[in-house]
Amino acid sequence: MSGDEEAVLAANAAFYAAFDRCDIDAMDAIWARSSLVACVHPGWRPLRGRAEVMASWRAILLGPGAPSIRCAQPSAHACGDTAFVVCVEKLPGGDLVASNFFVREDSAWKLLHHHAGPIARGDEEETPPSDLLN
Repeated sequence: MSGDEEAVLAANAAFYAAFDRCDIDAMDAIWARSSLVACVHPGWRPLRGRAEVMASWRAILLGPGAPSIRCAQPSAHACGDTAFVVCVEKLPGGDLVASNFFVREDSAWKLLHHHAGPIARGDEEETPPSDLLN
């Protein structure tokens, strides 16, 4: 694993720590400021722009019933000044799959895009149908 990938995993861990602690200041600090950001929460319409994305996090983290969350099975992939992490979000009501995209800003990895959604039920080791591989 490269140093960039380790740093991206640390930024990803900071994102989930802020989420789990309902720490809106830490959540604000992890999101990019110099790039257009976007977020897709499960069941929500796509959110675009920092103001809209951060308003959604304030509503989630500061509202009643903020979920407890844990990140599992994260894998990081870096390419220059961009990177992404694919992981499983463990919540009390079930698991979600998430993709978190990062950009390097002032030598730090900042969240650019978060997308989480349901995982199809079934064998996690299942391979896609052959027609999807071509």
